[in-house]
This record gives sequence, structure tokens and C-alpha cells, in this order.
Amino acid sequence: MNKVLFRNFGWLKMLVALSALSMLLLPSVFAHGKQDFTLVNATGVEINKVFISPHSTNNWEEDVLGRDTLADGESVDITFDRSETAAKWDLRVEDKQGNAIEWENLNLLQLSKVTLHYKNGRAWADVE
Repeated sequence: MNKVLFRNFGWLKMLVALSALSMLLLPSVFAHGKQDFTLVNATGVEINKVFISPHSTNNWEEDVLGRDTLADGESVDITFDRSETAAKWDLRVEDKQGNAIEWENLNLLQLSKVTLHYKNGRAWADVE
């Protein structure tokens, strides 16, 4: 009878350990904000800088790519702090020559993917 109790106690210990582990991992799953999205480069050129700022501000935040670039055909996941509350955002991309294209008023609470296009001097974005 003691063996059965010990085995059941082992299961209880494992259940408690798994519960504790899931509570530790849970915040990391939800650490990103509701504005997170995937940016896809379908422009035909390499993007050297990406700036994203709340529409209500007049200044661009820092380059979210940092030292990296985004080659044509590649994508990058852009994440926000979960405490961020702004819905409308402006997006600016630049190539290595400093040529820039901007999109304004993107409601990042209503989309999860932005695909950038450029052809014959015309730029547009498809959003999902």
C-alpha cells in the first residue's frame, strides 16, 4: 500500500513541477504586443532600414532592423512590448542609397502581415 501512495505522490510532484514550469513560461508566450506583425519584402530591392512610429508622433523611432538588412523575398517578424497601446502606426523603409517609401495610418491591431511592393516607380502594401 505504501508503494501505491509513493507512486501517486510522485505523479503529484510531477504535476506540481509541470504547473510551476508552465507558469514560468506563460509570460514569455504573451510578452509581445497586439501590434506584432510580419513584414515581407517584395519590392525587388534590399531594404536597409525599417522605421515604425506611432502615427500620433512626428519622429521616427530607431531602425528596427539594426545592423541587419531585409533582402527581397525575405520577411521579418516585428514585435512590440505588450504594454504598447497605440493602434495606428507609420512605416518607413529605406534602401542603401537612402531612397525612402512611407506608409501611414496602418492599424496594427487589425493586421498580422504587411507585404511591401514596388514596381515601375509605384509602391504599395498588401495587408492581411
